[in-house]
Amino acid sequence: MEFSLRCASVLVPFPFNNNKRNRGLLRAQLSDENDPLLRLAINSASLQPLFMDPYAGCLVPPHTRLNFENSSKHYCFATKFIDDKLLRTVNHMDGLKQVVLFSDGMDTRPYRLNWPSSTIIFDISPERVYQNAIEKLQDVGAKIPRSCLFLHVPLESSNIQEALHMKGFNGNRPSILAIQGLPLMTLASFKEILLTVSGMAMDGCLFLGELPSWLAETKIGTKCSTEEWMDNLFMSNGFKVNMVSYHKVAKSLGKALKLGDHKYILFVAEQLWFSDDQMETWKIESQRVEEDRKGEDFE
Repeated sequence: MEFSLRCASVLVPFPFNNNKRNRGLLRAQLSDENDPLLRLAINSASLQPLFMDPYAGCLVPPHTRLNFENSSKHYCFATKFIDDKLLRTVNHMDGLKQVVLFSDGMDTRPYRLNWPSSTIIFDISPERVYQNAIEKLQDVGAKIPRSCLFLHVPLESSNIQEALHMKGFNGNRPSILAIQGLPLMTLASFKEILLTVSGMAMDGCLFLGELPSWLAETKIGTKCSTEEWMDNLFMSNGFKVNMVSYHKVAKSLGKALKLGDHKYILFVAEQLWFSDDQMETWKIESQRVEEDRKGEDFE
């Protein structure tokens, strides 16, 4: 339920302050319109939201008190960053566009983002949560954009990569993969996901998203930094990874973010290896060339 509670915070302009008494106190203390502090406060309270999610509300239980703490702001900036990266990337793909989303089952991206035609979106998430969420989304009229396809693969599948292939995923074609909100219980579970992604994504494809920072703290006895840990983990699976600063994302959007600890790591990784499908295609082609060569030698 963490996803829906955090996601619901984007239904109102961000940042947002609903305490009328405090706003009145601020206006009384800063009555001069030319006061730079007043101008700064007005600008930071812009009515322009980071993004709109018309469907998150149906996933939040009734009478839930929304939380606008700094951790939620980090989540909003990460969501906006991932949204923009997904759309920019798929809009530069020719032909069929493949998007793979690892989520908690309540990701509204398939419905709220303006996907280009011929986009196929694969959702990998817990089956029970997904089925509950899809009923609520359908009840409020959520629909996938026309000329797009949305397919679900249960996170509990014994072989996620094989299940994706059964649904039509093609590792010989470009794709972009994102992770946010996926319930990761152990470092080993994320390593399994990373291994799966490495086998799916063809060279040059992107894998991006948000990971809980405690993953980097599970290597007891090591003294490497989080960045070094990320480099080693991703490179061992064929990815060149870059950590993304939440503060730089906020600044690029004309927003401010308080300094302090946050519980997640934002990243973008590029696949350097061939996908399993590419390797299989290469093997078949190599065998064909070798057989043709042997045939010519026999003649």
